[in-house]
Amino acid sequence: MNILYLCTGNSCRSILAEAVFNHLAPPGWRALSAGSQPADQVNPRALALLKREGISTEGLYTKSWDTLPETPDIIITTCADAAGEACPAYLGPVLRVHWGMDDPARAMGSEAEIEAAFERAYRILRRRIEALLALPLDELERDPHRLESELERVGGMDV
Repeated sequence: MNILYLCTGNSCRSILAEAVFNHLAPPGWRALSAGSQPADQVNPRALALLKREGISTEGLYTKSWDTLPETPDIIITTCADAAGEACPAYLGPVLRVHWGMDDPARAMGSEAEIEAAFERAYRILRRRIEALLALPLDELERDPHRLESELERVGGMDV
C-alpha cells in the first residue's frame, strides 16, 4: 500500500510525514509526499528536526503531484483548513482523508517559538502515524470503509 501525504508546498508537514512513516512502516507499506504547488526546497528546519530524531533525510525533496512515480492507494492531506489554507484536491479514485494541522513553516515569534511549532507538528504526525501503524493493517486493506473510518479517527489525534 502506498500513502501519499499531500499539502500545498510539500516543504514541511508532508515531508515530515513521509519520512516518519517510512522510518516506522512495516514491509509492503510506503509513503510518498507531494504538493500541488511545491516549494523550491524542503524546509531546512524540517530536515534538521528529522536528523535530530534519527530519521533519514536521504532522498527527501519537494515534488509535484504531477510527477508521482505511481498512483497512491491512500491520500492524506495535512493542510490546516481552520487557518484559511486551502488543501489541494487530488483527482483520482483513491481513499482520501484529512489530517489537518498548522504549518510550522508559517510560525512567527522567537527562535524558540518557531522551533516549538516544528516540534509540535512532528509530534502530532508521529503520534498519528504510530496509531495508524498499530491498526490491523492486513485486515483493513480488505475493508476500505473501515480503513477510511480508522484513518479519520487517527487524524483527529493531537499530541
